This record gives sequence, C-alpha cells and structure tokens, in this order.
Amino acid sequence: MQSELLSSFGLDPGLILIFMMLLMVFVLLYMVRISMRLTRFLKRYKIFMRGKDAVSLEKAFEMKFLEVDRLTEVTKNQALEINRIKDIIARSTNKIGIVKYDAFPDVGGKLSFALAMLDENNSGFVLNAIHSREGCYTYVKEIVKGESYIVLGQEEKEALRQAVNYFGDMQ
Repeated sequence: MQSELLSSFGLDPGLILIFMMLLMVFVLLYMVRISMRLTRFLKRYKIFMRGKDAVSLEKAFEMKFLEVDRLTEVTKNQALEINRIKDIIARSTNKIGIVKYDAFPDVGGKLSFALAMLDENNSGFVLNAIHSREGCYTYVKEIVKGESYIVLGQEEKEALRQAVNYFGDMQ
C-alpha cells in the first residue's frame, strides 16, 4: 500500500532512503562541528573564569570597581582644582602691553616706558617710568574694565590698547 502511494507520487522508496541517510550524515557532521565549537568555548570560558594568578573573576571585578571609584574621586578633585586655578588666573595679571619711548629729546635710547598689566576683566594698572638726566620717575594709574579715571598719555594709551588686545594679537 505504501509503495503504491509513493508510486502514485512518482517517488522511489530507495531514493527516499538514500536521501534520508545523506541528511542524517549531514546532521551528524553538523553536530560534530557544533560540539567542537562548544568545547573551544568552554575552554576559553574556564580560562576566563579562572582569572589572573588564581584570582577569581569576582575579586578582579571588585578591584576594578574600586579603581573606578578612586579615579572618579580623583577626577572630581582635579575638576575642583582646575576651577580654583581658573579663578586665580582670571584675577591675575595675564595681559601685558609695553611701549618704550624717549620722554625727552635730549635723552635717547628709549629708556622710558609705559607698561600696562591687566587681568581677564581688563582691570589692573599702567606703570609709566620716565627716564631723564636727573633721574627716573614712575607713575601708576589704575585701570578698571579697560578704562582709566586719570588721563593717560599717548604711550600709556598704546600700552593699554596692546594689553586689552593681548590675546587677540596672538592669534
């Protein structure tokens, strides 16, 4: 009866048996391949779980977490220190401008100078040193936000302009 059923579909029982045997060989080879992969994976897994120098994986993770916590704390401290340094720099004189000139026609060598020293907010001072044959005289004028409440000489104005544009001129 079964052979009549297979014959009605045009299938030979011998061919079906050969096909089934080939399929079983293919499945068997595939299973061997999977088994070999699993064996290699298990070897790597055991090595990984063993850890370095017989230290367990859990201890290794614990040490790394402690190290990350320590680095986080160090980073926070460094950020605070950087902000403190930025605040100090903002209040420090970090912009300068200097103009050398001859204050008097009979004194050469450009020994007189106007020196402007400003902070980040363009506040600071202009120091003017006037050299003559009789001596050297120095004057200080306060600068607040780039402006002076005392009249500035031409050289002092130029030194102030250089200081205000100090970082702009460097680019």
